[in-house]
Amino acid sequence: MYFAALLARTEDGWEASDTELDDVETLSDLTELAREASVDDDTVIVFIEEEDAWFGLLRIEGEDDPRIYVSDGAAAARSSYGEILTKELLGDDQDGDADDLDALDLDGTEDGEPLDRGDDEEDSGTAADAVPAEPVGDRLILADLGLSEKRLLLLESDALAEIADALGAAEVLETVR
Repeated sequence: MYFAALLARTEDGWEASDTELDDVETLSDLTELAREASVDDDTVIVFIEEEDAWFGLLRIEGEDDPRIYVSDGAAAARSSYGEILTKELLGDDQDGDADDLDALDLDGTEDGEPLDRGDDEEDSGTAADAVPAEPVGDRLILADLGLSEKRLLLLESDALAEIADALGAAEVLETVR
């Protein structure tokens, strides 16, 4: 189960809102959703978490390119919303990419290529397996807002609450949780 929230900075502090991701299919969709919540092109942070398995942050400031951080790339890549973030961070040309499926036989080899694996070789399986099971992205995404890289890397369960606390938005966020 996912939880998503937007934290938008305003003159009076932060405003938080619960976010529906039903219509989000691409990073562009997610970025547009964040920009719509922005007040005067100020900072907006989109937070997505999946039941303590992983969390991701998307930071938007005006028309600048989005900044992205994901706590566990491999776990996120196996989920629909996390895949949006990890694809942007790691590129679209990973093994097992959907565009490559037409050129593959059902055994995962290219057309006409023999299946030749050594006994000690592991089956890579999916694109998510090529993604590191560690934090990926911009580790300094919130450093200027009060959450250091070191502290960000230590976050595990209830990360959103700790992030909101560091930003001074804990009470505001609690209203949408």
